[in-house]
Amino acid sequence: MFRPFCLAATVAVSALLFTAAPATAAPDPRPVPAATSTAAPVTYGRTPPPVPVPVPAPAAAPSARVVNVAHRGASAYAPENTIAAFRLAQTQHADMFELDVQRTRDHELVLMHDTTLARTTNVEQVFPERAPWQVADFELSEIRRLDAGSWFAARFQREPVPTLAEALRAMRGSGLGLLLEIKASELYPGIEYTLAEELRRHPYWLRTNRWERRLVVQSFNWQSMRTFHGILPWVPIGLLGTPAIDRMPRLAQFADQINPHFEDLSPDYVAHIHALRMDVFAWSVQDPAIMRQVIAHGVDGVITDRPDVLRGVLAEGPPRGS
Repeated sequence: MFRPFCLAATVAVSALLFTAAPATAAPDPRPVPAATSTAAPVTYGRTPPPVPVPVPAPAAAPSARVVNVAHRGASAYAPENTIAAFRLAQTQHADMFELDVQRTRDHELVLMHDTTLARTTNVEQVFPERAPWQVADFELSEIRRLDAGSWFAARFQREPVPTLAEALRAMRGSGLGLLLEIKASELYPGIEYTLAEELRRHPYWLRTNRWERRLVVQSFNWQSMRTFHGILPWVPIGLLGTPAIDRMPRLAQFADQINPHFEDLSPDYVAHIHALRMDVFAWSVQDPAIMRQVIAHGVDGVITDRPDVLRGVLAEGPPRGS
């Protein structure tokens, strides 16, 4: 595919190529080009089943043709959007880790998928009077009191809600690229500028050389992505959702990826995206059979809670008949 930059890595086989100019699972709402503002809590995803056992990494090196993206980290095995999940993604040989960014009342960037803190922290016990526990209603000092791990498994007790800065520092030099999603940007006016300011404090993640880029920023809110592109135009942009084919030439003016839910994909749709020199990352794929199917469609990346499973599928080689 058309990949003018690569994912810099610290290991021997270090260059994974991506797309040109500017990828999550568990049911997210279907996107709209311009999100409508709402103050109601939004809960995405689901509470995972009992923690599965990680699959040992295969001896054979997986193909670099398809990028292995750990969705909220290795979130099948560790609490989502935590440093523990990101480090496990590295251990499981993912190529990139994905995370979700929101903004606190005092304008700090924290990692949280839902717009409410209730599903993945103990906020209801710590602040019982603060329903509906929206991220935007809490200051960072309050969020630091929360346990973001016990809901998943006892061994993750006291795992904190990370700030974006903490995640960027923890994963610097890990060899993994970052797929960063701005969540519910309609609730946080100007979050694109807040994010750009934070990223500038971490130049490791901001490389202007197209062969050293480590970061993609994505959102369901395509207007938000157009705004961010205007601030940091060299950072690749991903659009979550399934835009109509006749809209794609306009979107390709600022976007580098179209990242649909795997159920919305077809080989023809992928081909249309590639014809416009954009890449396709499919989310969120957990089943090996479906991984093989979307890979056969020609996607450039697969976003999964189970990067170890995807690694095993990629090690099998190209699908038969491809």
